[in-house]
Amino acid sequence: MAFCIITDSASDVPERVIKEYHLHVIPTPVTIEGKDFFDGDTIFPEQFYEIQASGKEIKTYHINQFMFHENFLPYAQRGDEVLYICFSTGIAGTYNAAKLAYEEVLEEYPDFKLTIIDSKCASVGYGLVVERLLHMQKNGAPRETLLEAAEFFCEHMEHAVTVVELSYLFKGGRLSKTSFLAGTVLDIKPIIIVDENGSLKAVEKVRGWKKAQKRILDMVGEKGKNLEKQVIGVCYGTDVEAFAYLKKELKERYHVKDLLEGRVGCAIGAHTGPGILGIVFLNETNEKFEEYLK
Repeated sequence: MAFCIITDSASDVPERVIKEYHLHVIPTPVTIEGKDFFDGDTIFPEQFYEIQASGKEIKTYHINQFMFHENFLPYAQRGDEVLYICFSTGIAGTYNAAKLAYEEVLEEYPDFKLTIIDSKCASVGYGLVVERLLHMQKNGAPRETLLEAAEFFCEHMEHAVTVVELSYLFKGGRLSKTSFLAGTVLDIKPIIIVDENGSLKAVEKVRGWKKAQKRILDMVGEKGKNLEKQVIGVCYGTDVEAFAYLKKELKERYHVKDLLEGRVGCAIGAHTGPGILGIVFLNETNEKFEEYLK
């Protein structure tokens, strides 16, 4: 019996991590002009952002109970135990659908063990959690330690996010018409976090794209702990230049241990547009896990 760590595609886990650890990533559905695609399976960021720029109608919906059942069933049949790190309940209904699917699988396989953790994170926020857990498992961390670390990492993960275009937040109902119009005229960029409930929350406004980038970098220093010992997650949509700037500054300013570089996929990008930048990091570290993170 194996202990398997899995996640969904809204985590934006880099392809190199998926290949290195043979990670099972459940694809998030996205509908384009009424046709279903699956993030990281039948559609990928480069193609998605081209379609988005063309103005086609794009909608997303969370992974449903049937999809989860299909993904959980093979583990139950093999007798494996699963730890699923899930997209935040403050943003999508993924957790509840996964829980219902698990209960359904249990009817046929009552000994199947599945732990579902509501990450209360988005994008590389929980992609980093997954990568760190896989690294620990590779270094011999036992099941109990991995479960404890998963809870700790999710609880202490900070997000510092900004977007260049406000129109996508407005279309998605996350921005009022007044804020959208005023922000566009004044070149206002929102500074967004994921709050304690796992919901996206705009906490500041700055003028100009470059200032927004500098502000999310400053937040790393203000909230981060033991940054030189941390692997920091950083992600982007299409702005390669801004992404390179963030990576350079994180290394030079904070001397971070390493970077986990992610590309924001359909699940998030559909609601933020291509001009998204994010940095994720821990506001606390735990020596108990350090021996497995070397």
